[in-house]
Amino acid sequence: MNSIRQVASATAVVTGALALLAVAGPAQAHVGIDPSEVEAGGYQVLNVKVPNERDDASTVEVELHLDTEHPLSTAMPQPVPGWEIEVETAELDEPVEVHGNQLTEVPSVITWSGGEIAPGTFQQFPLSVGPLPEDADHLVFKAIQTYDSGEVVRWIEEPTEDGEEAAEDPAAVLRLTPASGEGHGADEMSASGTDDAPGEERASADEGGGSDTTARVLAGVGIAVGVAGVVFGVLGNRRRA
Repeated sequence: MNSIRQVASATAVVTGALALLAVAGPAQAHVGIDPSEVEAGGYQVLNVKVPNERDDASTVEVELHLDTEHPLSTAMPQPVPGWEIEVETAELDEPVEVHGNQLTEVPSVITWSGGEIAPGTFQQFPLSVGPLPEDADHLVFKAIQTYDSGEVVRWIEEPTEDGEEAAEDPAAVLRLTPASGEGHGADEMSASGTDDAPGEERASADEGGGSDTTARVLAGVGIAVGVAGVVFGVLGNRRRA
């Protein structure tokens, strides 16, 4: 009888651990920016990653709001098959100088529509931005995701003062590190905001995203296996005793 109870208890522990992992997974599935950390001062190709979190509806529109506190003079989206792109601009309170030119308005909102992100899939929307500010340590990109069911999800919660990501509906955050003087700086880019090898940067971004996802999956499996090992090890010691 004791053995049956012990096995049942062990099964409950393992099931609980796996359930926690299952809950933790979807919490990460929000609109994000890849890579999530880049050097300040230059131009960068970013991937706006939009997962579909619903199993009964498709995402049909994505609206990305740029950080108006740190305006970007260039936000150039790459065409995505099946999607229409609209770029809105906003007037600046004070002009900013970029490449010797005084800018009075900058890109503020980018909207992708007309396409479809089916359940169980995600879509990436490449975006070339810059020059990235050197007077900030991060940029916040708020997003609004619309489903064909009429549901609208607002990923707009900013990180806390200590840099922690919001738990419920976090906005995408791009971390900025001091420029090292190597890589793609403003002097290596054209005024249009495109670099000499956008494909290489995009491939690097994709690899980074894949490595991050793989690491999370392996970490989750490791936790579950570890919990199971500890539980059944305890049971084994009890039997021998």
